Amino acid sequence: MYFVEKTKGLNIVKNFDYLLFSAVLLLSTLGFLVVRSATLTRADGGLRIMISQLVGLGMGIAIALVMSYIDYKDFKLFGSGLYLVSVILLIVVLKFGSGDELGSRSWLNLGFVKLQPSEVAKVAFIMVASIFLERILEGQRRGNFIKLAFYSSIIIGLVVIQKDFGTSMVFLSVFLIMLFICKVPMKYFMTMLASLIPIGLFMWFFILNDKRKARVISFLYPELDPLGSGFNVLRSKYAIGSGQLWGKGLFEGIQTQNNMVPVKESDFIFSVIGEELGFIGAIIIVMLLFFILVRCIYIAKNSRDKYGSIMVIGVAAMIAVHTFENIGMSIGLLPCTGIPLPFVSQGATNLVTNFMAMGIVLSVSARRKKVIFNSSQ
Repeated sequence: MYFVEKTKGLNIVKNFDYLLFSAVLLLSTLGFLVVRSATLTRADGGLRIMISQLVGLGMGIAIALVMSYIDYKDFKLFGSGLYLVSVILLIVVLKFGSGDELGSRSWLNLGFVKLQPSEVAKVAFIMVASIFLERILEGQRRGNFIKLAFYSSIIIGLVVIQKDFGTSMVFLSVFLIMLFICKVPMKYFMTMLASLIPIGLFMWFFILNDKRKARVISFLYPELDPLGSGFNVLRSKYAIGSGQLWGKGLFEGIQTQNNMVPVKESDFIFSVIGEELGFIGAIIIVMLLFFILVRCIYIAKNSRDKYGSIMVIGVAAMIAVHTFENIGMSIGLLPCTGIPLPFVSQGATNLVTNFMAMGIVLSVSARRKKVIFNSSQ
């Protein structure tokens, strides 16, 4: 008797996680419809954004399916290459990138599409961090923890230099969650947490500009500047509350269709969901995201090895942080950071990145069981 891992051909089709993929497709479809509603009032009727979103959705699905077919052990090499490409792109965007009114520089305009390198870097970061965390869990601690901290600091540092502080907090949160779940020795974990205090103080007094500080203050006291820094949050909360139980109907939101909520297609997409689909629609979106997270945790728990488990935990952490931050800032519980809602918010780069992350999970899921059979000599 011996073990054979069936990871080719029809066995991948048989072991494919149709339940998880169906949930992701349903969430993405709902997101596409909500973004369509949020962009109807644009000058071009939202046509350009919807084409970009549709292309991103098609590319994302294709990439996820291809990645699910590849043995995730090969992602060690692929992740290292993607990490190098991400670092190069993050450096390039510092010179040639564009940003927003807050002074960040996060986008590369390629003419036919705008690329946000920090989104792609999230997947590379998870893949590479998982390599060193696997070694740490196997007892090879000191040297690999230094390497983990070094490679992580490069990515996070480059994002911070872009002044994309919301995304840098996502990286840092995912990193800390992965350390915690992997039960990295407490002294390392506490050292990392303690270092955040002086870093946070330094950024507040020397890095953050007045507009970014105003966002934090408006989170604590949005009523202090209802027509300025607190406007977005107050309008978002009003739109969500006005939807009540069943909502006003898709494409029928008063706040949405009259441009009363800024950045409603991405940062504040949850306000569109709350107003037009109501409490019931919002719960459906939240439950789909919750199901994806629970499914990821189940797959991580049943992974055939530590590397696969750690990568899936990283993906789950990324989705969880994005979800909590986006919904939290939309209802006034967290500061505004411009973090999109996974599979829902407008943004082709983010959508493709999320599907790449799902490709990792699907690959691990398809190989989490081994088939045992007898063979005569």
